[in-house]
Amino acid sequence: MSLKNFIFSKVFLKNLGLAILIVIGVVTILLLWMNIYTRHGQSRPVPDFFGLTMNETEALARKSKMKYQVIDSVYTSLVPKGCVAEQNPKPGFRVKKWRNISLTVNASRPEMVAMPNLIDIPLRQANALIESSGLVIGKKYYKADLSVDMVLSQLHNGKEIASGDSLQKGSIIDLELGKGYSSRTTAVPNLIGLNFDPAIDRINSTSLNLGAYNFDNTVITGEDSLNAFVYMQKPEFKDDAAIQYGGFMYLWFTLDSVKLPVDSTMVILGDSVLVEAAIN
Repeated sequence: MSLKNFIFSKVFLKNLGLAILIVIGVVTILLLWMNIYTRHGQSRPVPDFFGLTMNETEALARKSKMKYQVIDSVYTSLVPKGCVAEQNPKPGFRVKKWRNISLTVNASRPEMVAMPNLIDIPLRQANALIESSGLVIGKKYYKADLSVDMVLSQLHNGKEIASGDSLQKGSIIDLELGKGYSSRTTAVPNLIGLNFDPAIDRINSTSLNLGAYNFDNTVITGEDSLNAFVYMQKPEFKDDAAIQYGGFMYLWFTLDSVKLPVDSTMVILGDSVLVEAAIN
């Protein structure tokens, strides 16, 4: 039989057609399997595990059809011991079912650090030493003294603490500072539009203290509290407004830009929120 006759024979055409059907079937099954295996087009938001215990985390992960893995531990005062302090991906990020969420928990046994010696050094240097030692800057008390903004004593829980003493990482250190023999004042800082940490940094840099602060009903999760910004402050910012050294700033936070003062404009730069000068 010639090649031409063989190609056009019923046996060859039948086998060719069968082979094509088998290939199409195999490809279809592979595509369906890949679609099911990768869950193409299926995603769900990551829940917020911040502040949850391990039991609560396990229950929420199972309910949300997620997996989790504790990858690290830190010491923080933001959540109770043994609770979730950080997570990756962040809450609300859309992932596929049974995605593994990496968690960092608050250590049950806090890390201990040595108290640095802050006596007779300037406030700015003392702030840097406190932060680099893993401690937290607390209140600043001013009293009449020849020095200005020099540390006279270092306090923890209202008592003087000596350099080298062991403290839990994250402990709050208060400072007693000299203000000279005049009633020194500092300008009221403009905190409108700043997130929590930048606002605290600016308060500390102007020799003031943070008083009470409040989050409105737009702030629900831990992530919200990090993204919220100041929409009201007391004392209010004015060009000629001044406050005595060691005075207190009271802050109100929101996620609603409509609450910003009408004489300010908000500029979004990446994840940062800035407020421009007042519009005349």
